[in-house]
Amino acid sequence: MRERWLPVGVLAGVLFVVNVVARLVTRFGFDGDSEAADRISLGMFAVIGLILAVVAFVQGRRLPVARWGADLAAAVLVAMALTVLVGPFLSGSQPFADGAGGFFAQIGLYAAFAAGGALLGYLVLTALGWDHRSESLRRYAELKQSKPRRVVRR
Repeated sequence: MRERWLPVGVLAGVLFVVNVVARLVTRFGFDGDSEAADRISLGMFAVIGLILAVVAFVQGRRLPVARWGADLAAAVLVAMALTVLVGPFLSGSQPFADGAGGFFAQIGLYAAFAAGGALLGYLVLTALGWDHRSESLRRYAELKQSKPRRVVRR
């Protein structure tokens, strides 16, 4: 059980740390500059998408999509909850300080960049033919070709 959930927790922690770093840079480096804060937030979402693209690429080589997809979704949900509910306190704010629109916009952006990053990583992996399914089919084809044909005698 630990072998399955430890990587999920580590990934959720890494995604949350990216958010913490972005919030602290915004708070101490660009306090009061909303344009810089928006750019840093966009950069944070891009980094999250890139991390998930790499994770999808690496996991897609070893495991079927159903297995790593569920783990990735669990990690993203935990990290998103931490980012939206705990993250604002790090920057001296509250989760609903910008209103419900800002709260749900952050959830939407997080989900879009997370899904886009994971999808991009898996699509690149599939296009290269290195995904778990393609590798399994290739091994099956090689196995079938390596067996000699049986001669049928009458």
